[in-house]
Amino acid sequence: MERFFVFACLMTNIWFTAQAQVWKPVEGKILTTWGEHLDYKKPHAEYPRPQLVRENNWVNLNGFWKYAIVDRELSTVPADWEGDILVPFSVESALSGVGKRVGKDKALWYHNTITISKQLRKGHVLLHFGAVDWQCDVYVNGQHVGRHEGGFDPFSFNITPSLKKGEKQEVAIRVWDPTNEGPQPRGKQINNPHGIWYTPVTGIWQTVWLESVPSTFIAHTKHTPDVDQSVLHVETDIQHAEAGDELKVVAFDKDKIIAETSVSVGNSVKLSIPQAQLWSPDNPKLYNLAIQVVRKGKTVDEIKSYFAMRKIEMKKDKNGIQRIFLNNDFVFNYGPLDQGWWPDGLHTPPSDEAMLFDIVKTKEMGFNMIRKHIKVEPARWYSYCDSIGILVWQDMPSGDLGGNVWDMQPGKISNGVHDKNRTAESEAIYKREWKHIMNALHNFPSIVVWVPFNEAWGQFKTKEITAWTMDYDPSRLVNSASGGNFSYTGHILDIHNYPDAAMPDPSLFGDKFILALGEFGGLGLPIEHHTWQDKDNWGYQSFKNKDALKKRYRELVHDMNELIKRGLSAGVYTQTTDVEVETNGLMTYDRKVIKIPEVELKKMHEVLYLHSID
Repeated sequence: MERFFVFACLMTNIWFTAQAQVWKPVEGKILTTWGEHLDYKKPHAEYPRPQLVRENNWVNLNGFWKYAIVDRELSTVPADWEGDILVPFSVESALSGVGKRVGKDKALWYHNTITISKQLRKGHVLLHFGAVDWQCDVYVNGQHVGRHEGGFDPFSFNITPSLKKGEKQEVAIRVWDPTNEGPQPRGKQINNPHGIWYTPVTGIWQTVWLESVPSTFIAHTKHTPDVDQSVLHVETDIQHAEAGDELKVVAFDKDKIIAETSVSVGNSVKLSIPQAQLWSPDNPKLYNLAIQVVRKGKTVDEIKSYFAMRKIEMKKDKNGIQRIFLNNDFVFNYGPLDQGWWPDGLHTPPSDEAMLFDIVKTKEMGFNMIRKHIKVEPARWYSYCDSIGILVWQDMPSGDLGGNVWDMQPGKISNGVHDKNRTAESEAIYKREWKHIMNALHNFPSIVVWVPFNEAWGQFKTKEITAWTMDYDPSRLVNSASGGNFSYTGHILDIHNYPDAAMPDPSLFGDKFILALGEFGGLGLPIEHHTWQDKDNWGYQSFKNKDALKKRYRELVHDMNELIKRGLSAGVYTQTTDVEVETNGLMTYDRKVIKIPEVELKKMHEVLYLHSID
């Protein structure tokens, strides 16, 4: 009996050891708490699309896939695989379990055998990707079902024609990503990380999932509030509609119906929302929305969504200075530069809880805005901003850098004379992805400003791009070039200045543009055992202790408050967290240390929101 007990204990230990070896983070990098406790069996298990929800007929495909890194020229599915990769973490990240570089001369392949039940095959089967960086080819049972190019926008393929009999289906994915050796939008990625440039992100980095939809289904919705007219405009893309189909749209305040209407499919909807509570950081009021396709009295397809009533505009104050008005009141926009990088997941937060943490802490610190810096987040991030009440300035990820003459001083550069000459291919790639990003994010009311360019990084045809952006979405403000070459177009004139608070001259520009301080601060403080590397970390101005950092930060807030009186409408402090060798975050890169307590930051910031502008 004793021998049996010893044998049983031994086998149990072997079993647990085997399970523990299934996955572990790549060693050598700091981890967040969420990364340390990652449930590798259910990574990012949440429903990924909060603005178009069908909760019943979907399957999350995150988890272990086979991978191989092969010569780029190989055009067929590899015969051999190098091991497992944990999706949705990029191959370079610690949480992928791989931690390898790819480069422009190689391609990254994925393979998985997935199960599609009879229930899921009743209509069309869609294979969705939150984001894959950069060029992605998808094969189902050996058939090429499509290619997508774009590292930051969601996409999907209808894989129904490629399915074979039975539940088991083979999916292979080929990804090619030239990082900074190609013209595509890439944000802060570079093959030789240093300074403000970070580790490459290649491959799948957001949720992969299956969805079953009816033969006629709602593919996309677009809702735009009009506060002045007390209406919500709703447009829809209905696939495979039939003659006589109707579109029914119902708005709810919680469970109470407050408005509903029906129109023929193909028509836009104008839904009256009288006496609506307006969305703001102080009152992030959201209304629920149901959209149905109805045929002969029966619902063919239905999705759930939500919306908010809010208005953002440029408007002059009593002194003739252009200001940011939210719901007819001046609201000073102040927030951190948020790059959305993680030491263990790179572009991918280790969990949904981790992603939420950053937003909650930003709010607790007394910020009312986030500038999402040259990166696009998963849809759930924006949904959290909607529900918590955070204004978002959304950057377009930069790409095709180099070759620009750059002068950040407004008044010295005129009318885009230093715009970069990009190739026709490069321009087309930028325009296509920017449009797709704007489409994907349109329904999130927290987004109030689009930022097409940052600091002349690939900046081209500024007036044309800005005019297109303004025309494509007139419901938001456009900051044409944050800290870049100024072509005097769009709504906002935005300078960058480190470390001190500064602003464009209101006597020259204040009657034409909203004046913004798009980046400043960058106060650095490395915290031992919480840095990307042990030494050679940096900030724009570095400090040796928290007290000195706090004193200097308080001075910056005071100086910025004085600028608000002169005409400043927005400020962006660099930055939310440390990122790789940058130690100028309000939090460490692993989010384990907050350098200035939230309650003290909130107290400092209160004065910034007290300005009353008639």
